[in-house]
Amino acid sequence: MAAIVIPYAPREVFRPFHSRTERFAVGVAHRRCGKTVACINDKIRRAVTSPKEMYRAAYVAPFLKQAKDVAWEHLKRYSRPVWGGPPNESELFVTLLGGQRVRIYGADNADALRGGYFDDVTLDEYADMAPSVWGSIIRPMLADRQGSATFIGTPKGRNSFYEIFERAADDPEWFRFMLRASETGLLAESELKAARQDMTQEQYDQEFECSFDAAILGAYFGKEIAQAEREGRVGQYEVDTAIPVHCAWDLGVGDSTAIWFFQMAGPQIHVIDFYEANGFAIEHYAEVKKRKGYDYGDDYVPHDAKVREFSRSTGAEDGHRARQRVEVMIELGLKPVVVSHHKVDDGINAARRALGRCWFNSNTTGAGLEALRQYRADFDEKTRAFRNAPKHDWTSHTADAFRYLAMAWEEQAKPEQKRDVLAELIKPKTLNDVIREYELEQADD
Repeated sequence: MAAIVIPYAPREVFRPFHSRTERFAVGVAHRRCGKTVACINDKIRRAVTSPKEMYRAAYVAPFLKQAKDVAWEHLKRYSRPVWGGPPNESELFVTLLGGQRVRIYGADNADALRGGYFDDVTLDEYADMAPSVWGSIIRPMLADRQGSATFIGTPKGRNSFYEIFERAADDPEWFRFMLRASETGLLAESELKAARQDMTQEQYDQEFECSFDAAILGAYFGKEIAQAEREGRVGQYEVDTAIPVHCAWDLGVGDSTAIWFFQMAGPQIHVIDFYEANGFAIEHYAEVKKRKGYDYGDDYVPHDAKVREFSRSTGAEDGHRARQRVEVMIELGLKPVVVSHHKVDDGINAARRALGRCWFNSNTTGAGLEALRQYRADFDEKTRAFRNAPKHDWTSHTADAFRYLAMAWEEQAKPEQKRDVLAELIKPKTLNDVIREYELEQADD
């Protein structure tokens, strides 16, 4: 049988990665060094040489569209000599000669990964993914087959990607590497010089020199959270049982719902817990609250909690009559208070003020804090400038819920302005109310 040649010549800097024997790998790599091509070819080689039956490998990027743009053509090109059939263009997978399968995924719909298994997976630009994608979804999928995993990308501050890179330093099951542009020689010095002129020092250090200490570009709350850490306001704290625990919700519709649990202790805000999930009705979150067992106060919700939706567990009983979510919350024993409708910018500024008073229990709010660190302005590639709006990604629901926490804290300082939810449900709107809501919605868009 003639030898099959895959048209890939690895760059010298990736040869140690390809020859590794460790089960897990993490690599920090500068832009345009060829990391995606290297990882795709690593997938193909491992798949065709594995003795496992029904071998399954995956390449995961932060977004499915992004994964398709950067990896799909590479996967088809390099795997062509070992195709077992034509690529599946709708499901984005290639079946190889021995029945092995390599598939492209996006972490923006990570729950779609559940239910299967992986023998090998690459998480590309892991710093842009929710940490739960690995811990809650992908890691368990490797267990019964003792699958392997690779994390690769450029830094975005000292987040979960940084923690994995640091962990790998002393763990014999891990292989790690860092590829800085100043050391690899893959990019011409003239090009790096031009990049320095076009980028800020922080941008250059992050993208080309793999610096975890460069500020997250466009981050809204980075300085405030760093200050809280310096001042010792992020740590392990006991819940004050003499103070009620309030909740600030961002209610998703067919999307994630995020909840911050907090106490108002005079001038301080004790942020004691955080929870986020995807694809559940309100009843699920009411049960989560019940299990946590705190002595609860109010449930602060955004103005759109007054939109109508079906309730899963009670829909059949009321003839599937669409009801406002605050009605459902009240029936479940929750205490919804509608936060004032506000512009996103105003909410972000309120959050910054609130962060200066917050004490976070690191044991229970770590995932929420990570999202707040990563929450940033959207970047317009055409104008090369940040838009006056947040980037919509996995951090959005967490950050929105924290905005409502901040607005709730400011409103709580003025108890006379606290809203009567039931009265709001039946209160007729004036023309001025309609105009104001329209203007706010346009501003949000």
